Amino acid sequence: MAAKAVTLPSSGTAFPVATTSASARRCLLLPTPSPRRALRVVAAAAAEAPPKVTPPPTSPSGIVLVDPAEAQKVHRLKTVYEEKVVPLITEEFGYTNVHQVPKIEKIVVNCGLGAEAGNNKGLEAAMKDLASITGQWPVKTKAKKSVASFKIREGNTIGIAVTLRGRIMYNFLDRLINLGLPRTMDFLGVNPNSFDGHGNYSVGLRDQGVFPEIPYEVGGKKNGMDVCIVTTAKTDNEAYKLLTLLGVPFSENKSGPVFRKKRLKRHHFMTKGRGRK
Repeated sequence: MAAKAVTLPSSGTAFPVATTSASARRCLLLPTPSPRRALRVVAAAAAEAPPKVTPPPTSPSGIVLVDPAEAQKVHRLKTVYEEKVVPLITEEFGYTNVHQVPKIEKIVVNCGLGAEAGNNKGLEAAMKDLASITGQWPVKTKAKKSVASFKIREGNTIGIAVTLRGRIMYNFLDRLINLGLPRTMDFLGVNPNSFDGHGNYSVGLRDQGVFPEIPYEVGGKKNGMDVCIVTTAKTDNEAYKLLTLLGVPFSENKSGPVFRKKRLKRHHFMTKGRGRK
């Protein structure tokens, strides 16, 4: 390898610079990166890339329903049930097995359409409203028999219903307790005597507008709905305690409704055909 002196134009000082041959240049080439290094670079680039956002599911009519990612999360009401309600009920009723503790099995929401049952537009609007409230697309309920006085034929659509289970059920119950019932006009608590004797509770709402998903329309028709909470409790007392701990606002007046005895009139004491002309 030969040395050659090079002079800079500014300073005039000379310093030796080595000139390399062709074989020496081959030795100075940088090595190619290893496959492991390339894999690390690709993995780092994939980590920095923004995640793909999948759009939420939509119903046939275009309503956005509950996102599957949100549906898989443990709801706060279920967390309260597992951490606070279960120990209190177990201590009060003396359960020896955790499977004996009552729990909410399902919630059935149904809505009767009445005169709008034969109107396709009214039926579609009612299904959209119920899907917006519950987060699940409802099904149509059919008449099982014909009733001439109500102008109903067997097989006609008379209402809609939806059955909620799992996390969507806890989500709807939480919104019903904390949003729907308190916004009801002149609300003083739900009736504690609406149990069916087998641990199931039913409550009715006259207006679906108490939920924020339904816009308020002046002069519009108000559709109501019935909510049936099905539990695994064997007695009404256990179901009442379960719903109370979950936050259901029962009325303070726990006494049953007072039925006045019907006042009998004169014609009730008359025998058949007596006193008639």
